[in-house]
Amino acid sequence: MTLRKLNVILKCSPKQFVRNFSLHKLPEEHLMLQKTCRDFAEAELKPYAAQLDKEHKFPKDQIKKMGELGLLSINVSDKWGGSGQDTLAMAVAIEEIARGCGGTGTIASVHNCLYVNLIDRCGTDLQKEKFLRPFTKGTLGCFALSEPDAGSDVGAISTTAVLNGDSYILNGTKSWVTSGIEGKAAVVFATIDKKLKHKGITGFIIPMPTEGLSLGKKEDKLGIRASSTCNLILEDVRVPKEHVLGKPGDGFKIAMTQLDKARVGIAAQALGIAQSALETAIDYSCQRKAFGQPISNLQAVKLRLGEMAFRLESARLLVWRAAVLCDEPQRSTKESSMAKIAASEAATFVSHSAIQILGGMGYVSDMPAERYYRDARITEIYAGVNDVHRQLIADSLLREYN
Repeated sequence: MTLRKLNVILKCSPKQFVRNFSLHKLPEEHLMLQKTCRDFAEAELKPYAAQLDKEHKFPKDQIKKMGELGLLSINVSDKWGGSGQDTLAMAVAIEEIARGCGGTGTIASVHNCLYVNLIDRCGTDLQKEKFLRPFTKGTLGCFALSEPDAGSDVGAISTTAVLNGDSYILNGTKSWVTSGIEGKAAVVFATIDKKLKHKGITGFIIPMPTEGLSLGKKEDKLGIRASSTCNLILEDVRVPKEHVLGKPGDGFKIAMTQLDKARVGIAAQALGIAQSALETAIDYSCQRKAFGQPISNLQAVKLRLGEMAFRLESARLLVWRAAVLCDEPQRSTKESSMAKIAASEAATFVSHSAIQILGGMGYVSDMPAERYYRDARITEIYAGVNDVHRQLIADSLLREYN
C-alpha cells in the first residue's frame, strides 16, 4: 500500500501521516479511545490483576463494565449494537486492556476478533439478531477451530458434520477454546467431507449450552490465568442449517481471513504486556540503589532499558500498520504475521529483561514482573506459532516476487 493510500484511511496529509507515526501519535478519535481504555485499566484491571492471576479467576465484573463501555464490540457495526470502529481502534483498546491485565486482554481480543467481528462480517441477519446483538454488551462468544491433532494444520481437523434433514450432526473435540466455560455461543469448524480436505471445512454457530455439547476440564495454564481455556466435546450435536456460517465448504477461507485480524489482536495484547513490563522496570530502576546511586544510572541497565523500548516501539508501528491494512479488501496475512512475530517476541524479551533489572524481586510474585513474563509467553504460540508465521511471510514474499 502506498503512503498516499494510507493517508486517506487515516484522514490526514502524507506529511502529517509521517509526522504522526514518527511522534507516535494517533488520530484524535483513537487517542480518546486510548485514554478511556487506559483509565479503565488503571482503575478496574491493574489493581486486581495479581489476584485474578493467582486465583485463576474470571473477571466477571470487569467484563460487564467493558461491555457497557462498548469494548466488547469495537469492530461491530452500530446497526447491531456495536461501536462501529476500525481495526486500529481495536488494537489500541486491546493494548490498553492487556496493559492492565493480560488475561482480560486475551478475553477481549478473542471475543472482538474471533467472535463478534466474524459474525458481523459473515453472518446472516437472522444469525446476527440471535448470535451477535446480545453479545455486544457483555455476553461472550467462543471460536473453536483447533483440535488435539490439528493446530497449525487446519486441514487435518477431524470433527465431522453430517447432513441429516434440515440439520447437521456434529461429532468431535475442539481444543484450546478461550472463554469456553463462560461463553454462550461458539463458532465451531467441522468438515462435511474429509476427502475434500480444506474445501470441506464449514463453520457452524452453536448456542451454549446445547444438547450433546459438553466442556472439558479448565486448563491450568502458565499465564493469562484470568481467561478460561477448555475443550468443547461434541457428541451428536444437532445444528440447524440456518446456523451455518457462510456457505458449506467456506469455513477454511472464513477462518483464515479472520485469523489475520486475530493476530493483530494478539499482537496488541503483547504490546500491552510489554508496556507494563517496561514501566515496571523503569520505575524500579529509578528507586533501587546500588553503589550509592539509582541503578538506572548504571550503563548496563540503561542499555537494557534502551533495547526494551526500541523493540517495543518498533513492534507497535508494525501492529498499527497491520491494523490499518486489515480494513483493506485484500488479505493482509504477511503484515499480520510480521506484527504478531514482532510484538510477541518483543513482549517476551521486554518481560524477561524486566525480571533481570528487578533481580531477585523480579522472580517473586510480590512484584508483577514474573506475571508479565508468564503472560507474554503465550503470545508467541497461539493463533499460529511464530515459526509458522515466518513461513507464511516467506510464502507471501515468494508469490510477490514470482
